Amino acid sequence: MDTELLWKTVLGEIELSVSKGNFVTWFKNTRLVSVNDQAVVIGVPNVFIQNQLEKRFKEMLVEIIQKNGVSDPKISFQNLPVSQTRKDDEVVVLTHTANAPSAKPQTVDGITHSYRAGINTRYTFDNFVVGGSNELAYAACQGVATNPGSKYNPLFLYGGVGIGKTHLIQAVGNEIIKNNPNAQVVYISTEQFVQEFLDAIRYKKNTDFAGYYRGADVLIVDDIQFIAGKEKTQEEFFHTFNALHQANKQIIMSSDRHPGDIPTLSERLQSRFGWGMAIDMYAPDFETRCAIISQKSSASGFDFSAELVEYLAGVIKNNIRELEGIINQIVAFCEMREIEPSVEMAKALFGKLGGRPRHFSPKRVIDVVANRYSVSVEDILSPKRDKDIVFPRHIAMFILRDELHLSFPKIAVALGRKDHTTAIHSVEKIARELSLDPRLKSEVEEIRGLL
Repeated sequence: MDTELLWKTVLGEIELSVSKGNFVTWFKNTRLVSVNDQAVVIGVPNVFIQNQLEKRFKEMLVEIIQKNGVSDPKISFQNLPVSQTRKDDEVVVLTHTANAPSAKPQTVDGITHSYRAGINTRYTFDNFVVGGSNELAYAACQGVATNPGSKYNPLFLYGGVGIGKTHLIQAVGNEIIKNNPNAQVVYISTEQFVQEFLDAIRYKKNTDFAGYYRGADVLIVDDIQFIAGKEKTQEEFFHTFNALHQANKQIIMSSDRHPGDIPTLSERLQSRFGWGMAIDMYAPDFETRCAIISQKSSASGFDFSAELVEYLAGVIKNNIRELEGIINQIVAFCEMREIEPSVEMAKALFGKLGGRPRHFSPKRVIDVVANRYSVSVEDILSPKRDKDIVFPRHIAMFILRDELHLSFPKIAVALGRKDHTTAIHSVEKIARELSLDPRLKSEVEEIRGLL
């Protein structure tokens, strides 16, 4: 039996049966090692993918393999070196390379900046790990890449730091360029857009600036929240947005918050940002973090044990970039000393990663919450009942109770309240909503990380 042909057939049927994200994450880098009578050996790149295939997909594998000529298959798995299960040039999700070469060199006449990095060619759909926290965003980005300008325009991704927004929006650009090398895809951070706009005014290059951005087929803008408070830049971006949207050109943006929550963003921009689809991305769940760790370690030439993978996934929950930094340090340490990575070694290097110090004060909590929601500390402590002030106040009370274990009377004093029943109500309200609202859960975890 031709094992390669059999496995191609099996994978083809699996791809039609599961989501694109699940296929790429769990099946793409597998291969059929051998078929002997009813014994079927499937090669996998690491033990974590093996566990997921056994727990979630084994029945489906048995059924599809059986349909393709192997009666009553007895499936087992074999861990293989990375080079035997995937191409050498594949890289892991969320690798952060600020100055990677651009997929398509881009310039603005007279106002080119040496710090413009352009699209990072290493950010692709194939090396993005998909889970419940980002599956909708992943699917929407693939839809946009297939039909730019006709679906989800604009596409607006928002969520906390280090959860893959930049990777996804650049993956769209790379996919469009792959499908159409002549497409004018412009990727820029909002900070760079603002700087170029100021230079255009300074050097009287407004026409060149406007022509460049309004001539794009796809405009990808990262961290759009930083346009808040910059009236002239907002006006310029408003006209750029209108010109592109009217011409059915694709616009993609990322932000750390929903358009309606960006302070001092003009109403007309808020309205336009909501024309297409706004998708919330939040911190990946435990299984997705495990998959990211396994991919990253394998790409570095190390297969972390299941125990080490689960240890790291259990202690770093919010910022995947932080998790990557720890993985890189473990890999470097092991390479220098020619030793195998282990949980004991990770603990020795980083101490108790899961032990969050609680020496911060109530004032620190209030400061961090106020900054996260772009309100002043004075407003949080005031009697004001505006919705955009009351909500951060509730969050601050919840964290003071949950992290510092303050009594309700002390929480009331810290927030300038006279009656501690307000604190009780606030803490209970947030606790209830956390179990129902993944976006709120992500925000609270982000604040914990900042603390």
